[in-house]
Amino acid sequence: MFVIIGSIVVLISVIGGFVLSHGNLLALWQPYEVLIIAGGAIGAFVVANPPSVVKASLAGIAGLFKGPKYGKQDYVDLLSLLYDLFSAMRKEGLLALEEHIEDPASSRIFSAYPRLIREHHLIDFVTDCLRLIVGGNMNAHELESLLEVELEAHHAEAEAPGLAIAKVADALPGFGIVAAVLGIVTTMSQLGGDTSRIGEHIAGALVGTFLGILLSYGFIGPLAAAMEARAREDGRAFECVKVALMSSLRGYNPMVAVEFGRKSLSATTRPTFQSLEGHLKAAR
Repeated sequence: MFVIIGSIVVLISVIGGFVLSHGNLLALWQPYEVLIIAGGAIGAFVVANPPSVVKASLAGIAGLFKGPKYGKQDYVDLLSLLYDLFSAMRKEGLLALEEHIEDPASSRIFSAYPRLIREHHLIDFVTDCLRLIVGGNMNAHELESLLEVELEAHHAEAEAPGLAIAKVADALPGFGIVAAVLGIVTTMSQLGGDTSRIGEHIAGALVGTFLGILLSYGFIGPLAAAMEARAREDGRAFECVKVALMSSLRGYNPMVAVEFGRKSLSATTRPTFQSLEGHLKAAR
């Protein structure tokens, strides 16, 4: 919603200011300039990125028009899931987790959280970490180093679409200059003709520069920044799992371990201690 509102504000401010200063709105209608700028930018984007990043970029842009991937209730469920796993590990031993991590869909612990079960990447991260704890005989320091490497790779992959769109934003002013130069070339071919036509061609060339800069700083650049921010925010779920797992592995009881995980969340999505404690008591 805020993406739409912000884009409308930019458009109204720029176009409205131009019209109020007695500008001719039809002078901005230069479809061939748009073709040069947009076509060049899209082509360069496809050349510069693998198909997986192109698809992820389109999905990321569409995702901005939806709500956040994880809300407060999702984090309550995630922390509750971790609490249940840590409790089972503490009461029944590490080997008791094997049946749950090998087939989460049929596990009584995982199946209690159907919303999270659909988040395959997150569930795979949880089960892979527990699998290392159960069968890897790793100490906390070794596992933490491994998880940091995995999370770094995950975050880089998640932020790649936003960075790709940001590069498009950086290139748009250049494509605007290309459109302007081509417009000047057309203008030069009209020298000696009707002076009013020459003025129209120069105006069209300047519109190319205007469109390139406007699209870059008014639309595509902010869109890329929003995608990067969303990727970082979604990655907090994985950080939460890592912090809670490391706390449990270091010997903290399940409630304290999930509290460590809760503290790693941002203030906007972090459930309160009272709401989480009340949820866990109600579940028990």
